[in-house]
Amino acid sequence: MSVLPLAFTSAWASGINAYAVVLLLGLFGVTGVSDEVPAALQRTDVLIAAGVLFLCEAVADKIPYVDSLWDSVHTVVRPVAGAVVAALIAGESGSLPEVAAGVLGGSTALMSHLVKAGTRMAVNTSPEPFSNIGVSLAEDLGVAGIITFAIFHPVAAAVVAACLLLAGIVTVVFLASRIRRFLRRRAQRREERRLAGEGARHGPGL
Repeated sequence: MSVLPLAFTSAWASGINAYAVVLLLGLFGVTGVSDEVPAALQRTDVLIAAGVLFLCEAVADKIPYVDSLWDSVHTVVRPVAGAVVAALIAGESGSLPEVAAGVLGGSTALMSHLVKAGTRMAVNTSPEPFSNIGVSLAEDLGVAGIITFAIFHPVAAAVVAACLLLAGIVTVVFLASRIRRFLRRRAQRREERRLAGEGARHGPGL
Protein backbone atom coordinates (compact mmCIF):
# COMPACT_ATOMS: atom_id res chain seq x y z
CA MET A 1 0.00 0.00 0.00
CA SER A 2 3.03 2.30 -0.01
CA VAL A 3 2.17 3.80 -3.42
CA LEU A 4 -1.46 4.52 -2.49
CA PRO A 5 -0.80 8.16 -1.43
CA LEU A 6 1.09 8.96 -4.65
CA ALA A 7 -1.55 7.22 -6.77
CA PHE A 8 -4.35 9.14 -5.04
CA THR A 9 -2.63 12.51 -5.33
CA SER A 10 -1.75 11.93 -8.99
CA ALA A 11 -5.36 10.96 -9.71
CA TRP A 12 -6.71 14.08 -7.98
CA ALA A 13 -4.34 16.26 -9.98
CA SER A 14 -5.22 14.42 -13.21
CA GLY A 15 -8.83 15.50 -12.77
CA ILE A 16 -7.62 19.09 -13.00
CA ASN A 17 -4.82 18.86 -15.56
CA ALA A 18 -3.95 15.34 -16.67
CA TYR A 19 -1.32 16.46 -19.18
CA ALA A 20 0.62 18.39 -16.54
CA VAL A 21 0.61 15.33 -14.26
CA VAL A 22 1.95 13.02 -16.97
CA LEU A 23 4.56 15.59 -18.02
CA LEU A 24 5.79 16.30 -14.48
CA LEU A 25 5.92 12.66 -13.41
CA GLY A 26 7.72 11.74 -16.61
CA LEU A 27 10.30 14.48 -16.11
CA PHE A 28 10.85 13.45 -12.48
CA GLY A 29 11.45 9.92 -13.65
CA VAL A 30 13.76 10.80 -16.55
CA THR A 31 15.90 13.08 -14.41
CA GLY A 32 16.20 10.46 -11.67
CA VAL A 33 14.40 12.53 -9.05
CA SER A 34 12.04 9.62 -8.28
CA ASP A 35 12.32 5.85 -8.74
CA GLU A 36 8.55 5.35 -8.39
CA VAL A 37 7.64 6.90 -11.76
CA PRO A 38 6.55 4.19 -14.22
CA ALA A 39 8.80 3.70 -17.25
CA ALA A 40 5.81 4.21 -19.57
CA LEU A 41 5.54 7.83 -18.44
CA GLN A 42 9.23 8.46 -19.11
CA ARG A 43 9.09 7.62 -22.81
CA THR A 44 10.10 10.47 -25.12
CA ASP A 45 6.95 10.25 -27.24
CA VAL A 46 4.77 10.38 -24.13
CA LEU A 47 6.62 13.42 -22.79
CA ILE A 48 6.38 15.25 -26.13
CA ALA A 49 2.66 14.50 -26.49
CA ALA A 50 1.98 15.53 -22.89
CA GLY A 51 3.98 18.75 -23.36
CA VAL A 52 2.11 19.74 -26.53
CA LEU A 53 -1.29 18.97 -25.04
CA PHE A 54 -0.37 20.79 -21.85
CA LEU A 55 0.39 23.93 -23.87
CA CYS A 56 -2.95 23.59 -25.68
CA GLU A 57 -4.75 23.28 -22.36
CA ALA A 58 -2.81 26.19 -20.88
CA VAL A 59 -4.29 28.42 -23.61
CA ALA A 60 -7.82 26.97 -23.85
CA ASP A 61 -8.23 26.88 -20.07
CA LYS A 62 -7.87 30.65 -19.78
CA ILE A 63 -10.52 31.67 -22.35
CA PRO A 64 -14.08 32.13 -21.02
CA TYR A 65 -16.55 29.49 -22.30
CA VAL A 66 -13.76 27.78 -24.24
CA ASP A 67 -12.57 26.43 -20.89
CA SER A 68 -15.99 24.89 -20.20
CA LEU A 69 -16.06 23.35 -23.67
CA TRP A 70 -12.57 21.96 -23.06
CA ASP A 71 -13.76 20.54 -19.72
CA SER A 72 -16.71 18.86 -21.43
CA VAL A 73 -14.41 17.14 -23.91
CA HIS A 74 -12.17 15.99 -21.06
CA THR A 75 -14.93 14.48 -18.94
CA VAL A 76 -13.75 11.11 -20.22
CA VAL A 77 -10.07 11.93 -20.80
CA ARG A 78 -9.18 13.04 -17.27
CA PRO A 79 -10.75 10.11 -15.36
CA VAL A 80 -9.17 7.65 -17.81
CA ALA A 81 -5.81 9.38 -17.40
CA GLY A 82 -6.16 9.29 -13.62
CA ALA A 83 -6.97 5.58 -13.71
CA VAL A 84 -4.08 4.76 -16.04
CA VAL A 85 -1.51 6.79 -14.07
CA ALA A 86 -2.63 5.24 -10.77
CA ALA A 87 -2.53 1.72 -12.24
CA LEU A 88 0.94 2.31 -13.69
CA ILE A 89 2.23 3.59 -10.36
CA ALA A 90 0.80 0.53 -8.63
CA GLY A 91 2.27 -1.79 -11.23
CA GLU A 92 5.70 -0.21 -10.83
CA SER A 93 5.93 -1.15 -7.16
CA GLY A 94 3.70 -4.20 -7.02
CA SER A 95 2.47 -3.22 -3.55
CA LEU A 96 -1.07 -2.40 -4.68
CA PRO A 97 -3.25 -4.31 -7.20
CA GLU A 98 -3.37 -2.43 -10.49
CA VAL A 99 -7.13 -2.87 -10.87
CA ALA A 100 -7.78 -1.42 -7.42
CA ALA A 101 -5.43 1.47 -8.13
CA GLY A 102 -7.15 2.10 -11.46
CA VAL A 103 -10.58 2.22 -9.86
CA LEU A 104 -9.32 4.55 -7.14
CA GLY A 105 -7.55 6.76 -9.67
CA GLY A 106 -10.46 6.95 -12.09
CA SER A 107 -13.08 7.76 -9.45
CA THR A 108 -10.86 10.34 -7.75
CA ALA A 109 -9.99 12.02 -11.06
CA LEU A 110 -13.67 12.09 -12.03
CA MET A 111 -14.63 13.82 -8.78
CA SER A 112 -11.87 16.42 -9.05
CA HIS A 113 -12.74 16.98 -12.73
CA LEU A 114 -16.39 17.61 -11.86
CA VAL A 115 -15.30 20.07 -9.17
CA LYS A 116 -13.08 21.88 -11.67
CA ALA A 117 -15.78 21.95 -14.38
CA GLY A 118 -18.45 23.14 -11.96
CA THR A 119 -16.22 25.88 -10.58
CA ARG A 120 -15.43 27.08 -14.09
CA MET A 121 -19.13 27.30 -14.92
CA ALA A 122 -19.55 29.57 -11.91
CA VAL A 123 -16.52 31.66 -12.90
CA ASN A 124 -17.88 32.04 -16.43
CA THR A 125 -20.91 33.86 -15.06
CA SER A 126 -18.58 36.81 -14.51
CA PRO A 127 -18.44 39.11 -17.57
CA GLU A 128 -14.70 39.85 -17.26
CA PRO A 129 -12.05 37.35 -18.44
CA PHE A 130 -9.45 37.98 -15.73
CA SER A 131 -11.04 35.63 -13.20
CA ASN A 132 -10.66 32.75 -15.68
CA ILE A 133 -6.97 33.51 -16.09
CA GLY A 134 -6.44 33.75 -12.34
CA VAL A 135 -8.26 30.50 -11.58
CA SER A 136 -6.45 28.69 -14.39
CA LEU A 137 -3.03 29.86 -13.18
CA ALA A 138 -3.90 28.82 -9.64
CA GLU A 139 -4.88 25.37 -10.90
CA ASP A 140 -1.67 25.00 -12.94
CA LEU A 141 0.52 26.04 -10.03
CA GLY A 142 -1.49 23.91 -7.63
CA VAL A 143 -1.07 20.78 -9.76
CA ALA A 144 2.67 21.42 -10.18
CA GLY A 145 3.08 22.04 -6.46
CA ILE A 146 1.09 19.04 -5.24
CA ILE A 147 2.79 16.60 -7.63
CA THR A 148 6.23 17.88 -6.66
CA PHE A 149 5.28 17.66 -2.99
CA ALA A 150 3.93 14.12 -3.50
CA ILE A 151 7.25 12.92 -4.91
CA PHE A 152 9.03 13.81 -1.66
CA HIS A 153 6.19 13.60 0.89
CA PRO A 154 3.46 11.33 -0.58
CA VAL A 155 1.38 10.89 2.57
CA ALA A 156 1.25 14.59 3.42
CA ALA A 157 0.47 15.44 -0.22
CA ALA A 158 -2.39 12.91 -0.24
CA VAL A 159 -3.86 14.52 2.88
CA VAL A 160 -3.66 17.95 1.21
CA ALA A 161 -5.25 16.57 -1.98
CA ALA A 162 -8.08 14.97 0.01
CA CYS A 163 -8.74 18.26 1.83
CA LEU A 164 -8.74 20.19 -1.44
CA LEU A 165 -11.14 17.68 -3.01
CA LEU A 166 -13.52 17.97 -0.07
CA ALA A 167 -13.29 21.77 -0.10
CA GLY A 168 -13.93 21.77 -3.85
CA ILE A 169 -17.05 19.64 -3.49
CA VAL A 170 -18.40 21.95 -0.78
CA THR A 171 -17.64 24.99 -2.97
CA VAL A 172 -19.44 23.56 -6.01
CA VAL A 173 -22.49 22.74 -3.88
CA PHE A 174 -22.44 26.31 -2.56
CA LEU A 175 -22.17 27.70 -6.11
CA ALA A 176 -24.82 25.37 -7.55
CA SER A 177 -27.41 28.16 -7.95
CA ARG A 178 -24.92 30.31 -9.86
CA ILE A 179 -24.06 27.39 -12.10
CA ARG A 180 -27.75 26.78 -12.82
CA ARG A 181 -28.19 30.42 -13.82
CA PHE A 182 -25.19 30.08 -16.14
CA LEU A 183 -26.68 27.02 -17.81
CA ARG A 184 -30.07 28.71 -18.20
CA ARG A 185 -28.47 31.78 -19.81
CA ARG A 186 -26.45 29.63 -22.15
CA ALA A 187 -29.57 27.69 -23.20
CA GLN A 188 -31.41 30.97 -23.69
CA ARG A 189 -28.63 32.36 -25.91
CA ARG A 190 -28.70 29.22 -28.00
CA GLU A 191 -32.46 29.52 -28.42
CA GLU A 192 -32.15 33.19 -29.39
CA ARG A 193 -29.50 32.37 -31.99
CA ARG A 194 -31.69 29.58 -33.35
CA LEU A 195 -34.71 31.86 -33.66
CA ALA A 196 -32.59 34.61 -35.25
CA GLY A 197 -31.26 32.10 -37.78
CA GLU A 198 -34.76 30.95 -38.66
CA GLY A 199 -35.90 34.56 -39.06
CA ALA A 200 -33.02 35.31 -41.42
CA ARG A 201 -33.80 32.28 -43.56
CA HIS A 202 -37.50 33.05 -43.90
CA GLY A 203 -37.03 36.77 -44.46
CA PRO A 204 -39.27 39.66 -43.32
CA GLY A 205 -43.00 39.28 -43.60
CA LEU A 206 -42.91 35.50 -44.10
